[in-house]
Amino acid sequence: MARLGMLVPSSNTVLEPVTAALLPADGSVTAHVARIRVLRIADDATTQAQFEGARMAEAAELLADAKVDLILWNGTAAGWLGFAQDAAIITAIEARTGIPATTAVIALNDRLAALGARRIGLVSPYVEAVERQIITNYAEAGIDIVAATRADLTENTSFAEITPETVAEMVRAVARTPLDAVMILCTNMAGASVAAPLSAELGLPVLDSVAVAVEHSLARLGHG
Repeated sequence: MARLGMLVPSSNTVLEPVTAALLPADGSVTAHVARIRVLRIADDATTQAQFEGARMAEAAELLADAKVDLILWNGTAAGWLGFAQDAAIITAIEARTGIPATTAVIALNDRLAALGARRIGLVSPYVEAVERQIITNYAEAGIDIVAATRADLTENTSFAEITPETVAEMVRAVARTPLDAVMILCTNMAGASVAAPLSAELGLPVLDSVAVAVEHSLARLGHG
């Protein structure tokens, strides 16, 4: 048996049930959670402070008590705060716990690299200023977000209220532009159940943050 430790935004209600559904049915991998306080996402200092490395490392230390085999930061803040944010978090977690760590954004970026995706669509629940930062960060990494749609929300609990049907329509909207892939960037957005059907319907990869993070973590644990 392998144990996946997850750092979860405190107001996230999507990723735990979705992760449980995506884990192997034979119980060979179990998920264990520690929460960090995240209530709101906007382009301001209060938002950024929610994701400080020291807070992450402290929560990860509690997960280490459960002797987990991998610690996954299952949030997408590095999408707008910059990819160096996740690198620093991994360093802090591994130094504090001695347990390998990864993140949802690393999982997404690895998948984009494996696909050779250079023109992508973005679906998110965020406001324009946050979306703009995401577009800038990906452009600096050599990936152009050429189509994007957003829900213009800031309260994290409201992200989970976007229905899978609405997420699907948002994906279809950006897919009207020629793309290499579509990325649903938020682990509190109900995209996992529609990603695979939409990939088949649209003929291009649709990457849901939670689903890709779980697949990436299972591979790291030797259960991929």
